[in-house]
Formats: sequence, C-alpha cells, structure tokens
Amino acid sequence: MDAVQLTTFQAVIEEGSFDAAARALHVTPSAVSQRIKALEQAVGQVLVRRAKPAEPTEAGQALVRLAGQVALLEREALDAARGALGGGGRTRATVVVNADSLLTWFLTALAAVPAELALSFDLHQEDQDHTADLLRAGTAMAAVTGQHTPVQGCRVEPLGAMRYRAMAAPGAFAGFDTTPMIVFNRKDRLQHRFLASLTRRHLDPPIHYVPAAAAFVDAIRLGLGWGLVPERIADEDVAAGRLEELTPGRHLDVPLYWQFWRMESTMLAALTEAVKTAAAAALR
Repeated sequence: MDAVQLTTFQAVIEEGSFDAAARALHVTPSAVSQRIKALEQAVGQVLVRRAKPAEPTEAGQALVRLAGQVALLEREALDAARGALGGGGRTRATVVVNADSLLTWFLTALAAVPAELALSFDLHQEDQDHTADLLRAGTAMAAVTGQHTPVQGCRVEPLGAMRYRAMAAPGAFAGFDTTPMIVFNRKDRLQHRFLASLTRRHLDPPIHYVPAAAAFVDAIRLGLGWGLVPERIADEDVAAGRLEELTPGRHLDVPLYWQFWRMESTMLAALTEAVKTAAAAALR
C-alpha cells in the first residue's frame, strides 16, 4: 500500500474529519479526499465512515492498526539511524485506561517511562469492561482492561486486581434498598455486581450517575449515597473520618490486564515494563 495514503488515512481517523486531517498534514482537503479514495480503490473496500467524527469501517479497522504500527516502527527506525544526531519528533502513544486506574496508579507508570523515548501520551478513559473496544477498532496501541482474552493482533499481560470497598459518609447510609447508589455511568456495573453478590436478591435503589472518578468519591464523601471506592482511597478516607466501610470483610476484586500491539517495539516494551511495575506496587 502507498505509505502517503496510509498516513493520510490514519490522520483522518485520529483528527476526526478530512478537513482536520488536511490541516494536520498541511495539504488541501481535496488532496486528502483523493488519497483516501485511491486507498479505498486499492483495497476494494470503503474504509472511512463519513460521519462526525469520521470513523473506520469494519474493513478500515485493521488498516488503522497497521497505519499506527508502521508509523511507530518508522519513528524508531529513524531515531536509530540518526543516533547521536537526534532531531527526531515525538511519538504519540494512544492508550485506553479505566477511570479508577487513571486516578490511583496509572500516571505513576507514565512518569517512569524514559524521557529519551520522547512520547506524547494520548489517553482515552473508558470502563474496564470496554477499554478493549478501541484496541479492536485499531485506534489505540495499548489498554488497561478487564478483558483477558486478547484482541486480534494483541498480547495480554495480567496486572493484578483492583480491590473495591463499599463506602458511605458517616451517618449517610440507611440500607442498600433505600440509600442512593453512586454509579460512574451507564456502562458501570460494579455496584450492581457487588449488591447482587451481597444480598442474593434484586434491589432497585435510587441511582446518582457521577461520570468523573474524583467527583464520584466526592459525592460519597458529601453523603449523596454509597459506592465502591478503590482500596487505597478508602483506607485514607476511613483514617481521616471522611468515610466508613459498610461491609467489613466483604469487597469486590476486579482483575486488570494490559493488552498491547503484538509487535517488536522499543517504545511499547518500555511502556509495558513501566505499567507492570506500577501495577505490581498498586494492585492486589
């Protein structure tokens, strides 16, 4: 395949439109359109869904991953060829991570990646049961996920389990059937799973949706309801008197995995090592 067409295709998906891709590549929108049309003709399939934002079709998903892998290998090869001369640009590392990992331990991993790799991190936040979706679509090179089955073209490394404990503000809990339940968003089923394992019966408490990790915990501290809080934060809040545990000895462990492109890459290897080290210190 034509490398320029492949790079243009990647830009359209990353930037979200033909016009934005044209600006990023410093060419005209007409040139972008012609390159995508030529690539689609070469492949024999429609590759881009002309929507807002532009999305890869099912046929295009494999090419998104290929374009990203080619760009990564090209960057590493150029850096190796230039050697001490330097002058290389930064490499974008697109990673999907669940909100609680991002809040508690994942940034520690990114900070440990060697600075000489010159990475620019592009983080996407998603529920741990859905983080692999962007890997499957080809738009992310790695993900912290709850899915242990490898996405096609990816490797899997176990990271450990994040432990959650049921917490509420002192005096704010009146029972699981009446006290509002704090839920991250409509994809979040952690509280429901915990409640089902605890009561063995169907309960339908009121729900507050709070789609931000820090605000989620703040909502519990302020007495809006109860929710599952990562163990490290729960320990700190209990010690400070801000929260109390509702079910001592009963918790929910969520296994996490690191899925990443199956390719030989210095950058991916360094990122993987940093993630595994940080996870080993933070997870069960």
